[in-house]
Amino acid sequence: MLSRAARPALRATAAPSLRPAAAAVPALQNANYATLREIEGRLKSIRNIEKITKTMKIVASTKLTRAQRAMTESRSYGQTSETVFKEAETKELESENKKTLLIVCSSDKGLCGGIHSGLTRYVRRLMNEGGEFDLIVVGEKCKAQLGRSNAKNMVVSFAGVGKDVPTFADAQAIADQVSQVSGEYSSTKILYNKFINAQSYEATIIEAFSDEAIRASPNFSTFEFDDEVLGNLREYALANSLYWALAEGHACEQSARRNAMDNASKNAGDMIGKFQILYNRTRQAVITGELVEIITGAAASEDA
Repeated sequence: MLSRAARPALRATAAPSLRPAAAAVPALQNANYATLREIEGRLKSIRNIEKITKTMKIVASTKLTRAQRAMTESRSYGQTSETVFKEAETKELESENKKTLLIVCSSDKGLCGGIHSGLTRYVRRLMNEGGEFDLIVVGEKCKAQLGRSNAKNMVVSFAGVGKDVPTFADAQAIADQVSQVSGEYSSTKILYNKFINAQSYEATIIEAFSDEAIRASPNFSTFEFDDEVLGNLREYALANSLYWALAEGHACEQSARRNAMDNASKNAGDMIGKFQILYNRTRQAVITGELVEIITGAAASEDA
């Protein structure tokens, strides 16, 4: 049995060994609280993202109705021109030395899945298959993508596309600039996204015939056309086809954006559920740890 004189010395030597353990408890609590704050912050961010994606889905659904109406109207323009050339038996002229002018119809806006990347892949596949192409890009998205790999083939680009439903005046302005592009081309093609249904679309090409191809048409050769009239006919047909392509592409973009925002909202909901479970488990662990510390402290006080 220790004497009373030895007890103070024992307490003095034992105290330093107990202090680190006591100091570790607040550090552990602070770590748990920090984890809780981080999880809570992530939950708040994901909930905000979910609100934004749901709102964008509603907006895209509303715009899709207008876009489909404009697309239906534009088909009468483009299909009428196609019927004229079909009845005239107009065909693409074969030439080995001349290039092909390819007009790519995209837009300036993103957050709509891989709708613009599909057009870019189609263009690169055409170039890899052979043939020489000059590119006219409508929209900043495909311009940025093709600029990294095919900048030397790009001759003209147009911005400010996709802010609203395309009109015939927009297509006419683009057709006027396209007609002023210098160079001899064997054919002019328009690449756009064709609207199939609300869930799918595909990259499609419309042929825009040159003056030489129209003049060489079997059923047009019986008529005498002035060069000015023939040029106006070609430019008007090009504007019709561009209007059709832009309107179809705009409807595809709104449909793809609606689907992309719907998927994003579902993914955000799944993440919220997982983080909510993690938050509840972490919070329960903190409460359990605090209860253990209280009971341990009470037991130590009773022993003392």
